[in-house]
Amino acid sequence: MPRDLPLNSLGLPKAPSDTRVVVAMSGGVDSSVVAAMLKDEGYDVVGVTLQLYDHGAALAKKGACCAGRDIHDARRVAETMGFPHYVLDYENTFREAVIEEFADAYLAGATPVPCIRCNERVKFKDLLATAKDLEADCMATGHYIQRKVGAAGAELHRAADAARDQSYFLFSTTPEQLDYLRFPLGHLASKTETRALAARYGLPVADKPDSQDICFVPNGNYAAVIEKLRPGAADPGEIVDLAGNVLGTHRGVIHYTVGQRKGLGIGGLEDPLYVIRLDADLKRVVVGPKEALSTRVIPLAEINWLGDAAFDSRREWHLDVKVRSTRAPRAAVLRPLSATTAEVELISPEDGVSAGQACVFYAPEGGRVFGGGWIGKR
Repeated sequence: MPRDLPLNSLGLPKAPSDTRVVVAMSGGVDSSVVAAMLKDEGYDVVGVTLQLYDHGAALAKKGACCAGRDIHDARRVAETMGFPHYVLDYENTFREAVIEEFADAYLAGATPVPCIRCNERVKFKDLLATAKDLEADCMATGHYIQRKVGAAGAELHRAADAARDQSYFLFSTTPEQLDYLRFPLGHLASKTETRALAARYGLPVADKPDSQDICFVPNGNYAAVIEKLRPGAADPGEIVDLAGNVLGTHRGVIHYTVGQRKGLGIGGLEDPLYVIRLDADLKRVVVGPKEALSTRVIPLAEINWLGDAAFDSRREWHLDVKVRSTRAPRAAVLRPLSATTAEVELISPEDGVSAGQACVFYAPEGGRVFGGGWIGKR
């Protein structure tokens, strides 16, 4: 690759017309704008949409990222802007790599985050490999996150718009993947700018609502999906306090989450009770006072480290961490135990830390993402 050419907007020393970019298109406004913007700048754009689950069953469902309607919308955007578009059938891969684990994790009393696994195991693995097979120079997505080049190479940073930041869902992006990926929307100040661009390019999805649900979980009804995948999973059991005293019965562990207060069906008690943990083996929902939800030390596995220095047990890091996608980062100390395991000690205890969620690491200042890991059972 010639080095005497100036870098284009994607950071590559090639003219845009000589730069092939595969854009992962969900059919929503964000990825559509990325594709249109790059095409408008003169790049050789190829749009790819993944069919991730039963296309026919999805046609009547709105508000998800991978439904049949969205495939149709992605195709219309490609036709509007004049670039090729392909639909790849990844149903089997998605079921094996994401949906099955989602079901098993819920049955084990965890609270999984399938969107992270989808990015990790499908979009940034199989789709990225497909992009390279198409001889693309890079792959672009509509995620709100920033890729910056530092002294040691490509870095991951939070989006300029904190309200749209998706870094929590992308913590498992590896350094090798980061070299190849581009996130053209990460610097935008607001979603309003994205929609203005969509209108400017005359895209048919300019006013399309944002997706809200996990694509294979209609209306956020996790329990219904689990029951379909694992018949008999909603077996009833006991609701017990921290001492093991039976307070009532429940209609299946999969209907409850750590930190839940309402809907327990054990009224008449003086103090409110919360779900403290789920014991899937004994089919028990364990409840207790709010203070029992407080957690200071969190075990982590499957660490993906994006720092410049080596991740080993000879040192510790003072970072901010995020234990749920909807919560702000909190100050903590990260102590590696091995190359892929660690414990995090929160400076102030956090309520409702749940196994199966991600714990994502951030620089205390500046917004750099240092990776993260998966929360285990304590």
